[in-house]
Order: sequence, then structure tokens, then C-alpha cells
Amino acid sequence: MNKSAYKKIVRASAIYDVLTTFGFAFPVLVSLNIYMLSSIHTQFSFSGSFPEFLPFHLFFLNLMGSVILVWSALRIANPEPIFGLYDSIARFLFSFNMFFYLLAYDITGILWLFFVPEITWGVVQFFGYFYSQGKSPKTLLNSKD
Repeated sequence: MNKSAYKKIVRASAIYDVLTTFGFAFPVLVSLNIYMLSSIHTQFSFSGSFPEFLPFHLFFLNLMGSVILVWSALRIANPEPIFGLYDSIARFLFSFNMFFYLLAYDITGILWLFFVPEITWGVVQFFGYFYSQGKSPKTLLNSKD
């Protein structure tokens, strides 16, 4: 994979983030998104429970959505390969947390719809970074810097 192709992947993952998190960044939209997710949970009989979101919870959703939008704007405007590597690490952290909560608590199975693309983007960007640099991911472990 060349650097140009990898930059397209970095930009595409950022566009995906904008599309999925835009509605969580703003107080007016977050309640609509939560209502929509709750309706999907009920309509398709996802496992687990869907919680009631209080204003304090919505505040943290807004903060997270805002940070993700800024990070996404940076990667859209300047899709540097190193940003793809950092984003893959962030996605692994997000995925780990999603997976933990899916297994440890009785939360809605709708979270799987977020987990699968999150871990996929993480893997694609992680390995893509090294291959776009003409290296193997093993160089990360063998680095003596």
C-alpha cells in the first residue's frame, strides 16, 4: 500500500467519524440520537437494556462528540499517515471499552453496531500505517528508540 492510498483511508475513517458522531456533539441533536437508538433497540429486540440518559450523561456525550469532530476535521484536512496510526490506537481503546461493557454489563446489544466498524477501522489503519511506510508492524516492537 502506498502513502497516497493510506491517506485516503485516514480521510475516509474521519468522514465516517463525522457521520456517526455529529449528532452527539450538539445538545439539540444528542437527545434525538438517543431516542433513535432507543427505538432501534426496541424495534429490533436487541439484547440487554437501554438506559435513561440524564442531562449529565448527555453532557459527556456532547464533550466526546465535540472532541471527535475536531480530531476528524484535522484528519480530513490533513490526513497524515501518523494521524492514522494514532487514530488506530484510539479506536483500539474505544473498542476495548465497548467490548468490556458488552461482556461485563447488561447493556444494549446495539453497541455491537458501533464496535464492529470501530475495531475494523482500527485494524485497517494500524496495519495500513506500517505497510504504507514500507515496514512491518513488528518494527514497532523491535524499535530501539
